[in-house]
Amino acid sequence: MSQTTTGPARPVWGLGFSAGAQGVLERLRQAGLVDAVSGSGAMPSAADTLQQQWHSSSAFVVVGAAGLVTRLIAPLLGDKHCDPAVVVVDPEGRFAIPLLGGHGAGAETLSQRVAALLGGTAVLTGASSGAGRLALDAFGRAWGWRQGSGNWTALMQQTATGTPINLAQSSGSHLWQELPAAQELPFTPGVDGNAELVVGSQLGPGCRWHPPALWLGVGCERGTSLALLERLIDQGLATLELAPQAVAGLASASRKADEPALLELARQRGWPVRFFEPEQLAAVPVPNPSLAVAAEMGTPSVAEAAALLAAGSEASLLQPKRIEQRRDGELGAATLAIAEARGQWAPTQGHLHLVGSGPGRLNLLTPEAREALANSTVWVGYGLYLDLLEPLRRPDQLRLDGRLTEERARCQQALELASQGLPVALVSSGDSGIYAMAGLALELWLQQPADARPAFSVHPGISALQLAAARAGAPLMHDFCTISLSDRLTPWAVIERRLEGAAAGDFVVALYNPRSMGRDWQLGRAQELLLTGRPAHTPVAICRQLGRSEEQVSLHTLETLPIEQVDMLTLVLVGNSSSYVRDGRMVTPRGYPGAELA
Repeated sequence: MSQTTTGPARPVWGLGFSAGAQGVLERLRQAGLVDAVSGSGAMPSAADTLQQQWHSSSAFVVVGAAGLVTRLIAPLLGDKHCDPAVVVVDPEGRFAIPLLGGHGAGAETLSQRVAALLGGTAVLTGASSGAGRLALDAFGRAWGWRQGSGNWTALMQQTATGTPINLAQSSGSHLWQELPAAQELPFTPGVDGNAELVVGSQLGPGCRWHPPALWLGVGCERGTSLALLERLIDQGLATLELAPQAVAGLASASRKADEPALLELARQRGWPVRFFEPEQLAAVPVPNPSLAVAAEMGTPSVAEAAALLAAGSEASLLQPKRIEQRRDGELGAATLAIAEARGQWAPTQGHLHLVGSGPGRLNLLTPEAREALANSTVWVGYGLYLDLLEPLRRPDQLRLDGRLTEERARCQQALELASQGLPVALVSSGDSGIYAMAGLALELWLQQPADARPAFSVHPGISALQLAAARAGAPLMHDFCTISLSDRLTPWAVIERRLEGAAAGDFVVALYNPRSMGRDWQLGRAQELLLTGRPAHTPVAICRQLGRSEEQVSLHTLETLPIEQVDMLTLVLVGNSSSYVRDGRMVTPRGYPGAELA
């Protein structure tokens, strides 16, 4: 099976109106938040680009004065549902202001992403944002849905007054209803046709979000005309009163992977195409198999089988195959079947972000990790770690808490959501690649078929080791190692060999998971083993609750290490034979020529 995505999205422009804009714009471009830049030395000028690209762009991030930008866009303004988003950023990157298209065009979300990348603040002035409410006219984009028809202004006013809202949902993930901000809204169960808010594939009254749940299975003769395919699909959707915005993509047989009209249709409409081998299609039960098709294609069905296969195991066939013949001036013939996916699937690839949240304080969160959190629809993690990040979470971002010993379940849950097309942040404390979730998540990701994997990124965080060293002084100036004393996943005999090796090699040693109520002897044994390779007066730093309000750092010697003061919230940092303490600071000499080491 292969998948081809076509049809580029409307671009996001970065524009500069000040001398200091170029650095900010380049950071945004490198991070992929803007597709192209203009102004501040680039040609054409930012003002010309704004005017020329206004109707063909999805958003503009403008570095400059808000008043200037307001005057420039005023003559260009048309309809709030069609105008692009405009976000204004000051030259220092301190503030990102959604000036236009806060909800409908996604300016608020874009401003939060920009602020996360630049380490600034998003200045949100919308009523929903100010009150912490879920913006019903915008939240669906984060779930990969497309906005349909409806009086969204009236719905938002209804939300603001607390008037009950009839809700009907027939497709797409229901997880959004678990958002605390959604649960605070006065939703009442409704049915399609009389509901004020509808989530599904159908056209009709009310305000509508369309999850991309429809897969269009297409079979055609070689050389079939594009106009014929367009008519077949448009009529098929209209007959069933299905929204074009609900189309996830096209599906067909692998022999059609070079069919010009099929590929051009996908390109024009921005739909991905999935192609399946004959044996895959032949294994799908269909209502209308054909012996003639089987003889020609190696499968008794193309359109019906491809639609059902693309839509997944819980799919329902909304339209059996329908044949369209050529008209005057056209060539070929084609068949169409429509299946609806019952699970969540977005045509854009999902993304699993492994986020290292650092030791706990938000000012120790890296810009890259902060950006990944801002970009994610769902946060998955241990409750304590998510609590520390809670000030950064928006009302439209879902938090899923897991228990401390259920790491595999958390990884699997995050991977499944990302495989459904969602951007997901799997959060670990410290650095996710150091005694955390990145390794297990990557192993599970590698077990997935290559063409079904979501994107996968690891975003580094400041580890407990790094912060402990910074608080203690400069103890890591020479070779060092980390050893976990937890034998829950590693046999103690292996841990002892590593301790012996660290002692023999005279490494500075950071001891993770040093002591708990159920493991109260391992740290004492580690002390004995390290004493075989370094002096009793070797300095040791006990670092507890690093990066949090209860942070405590104390210096001791290896011989007098107060084991009873150590718990699982502590990192123990043991110097090597040359480490020393002076004026309350621990240092391991690097040995630079001319440096005073004593």
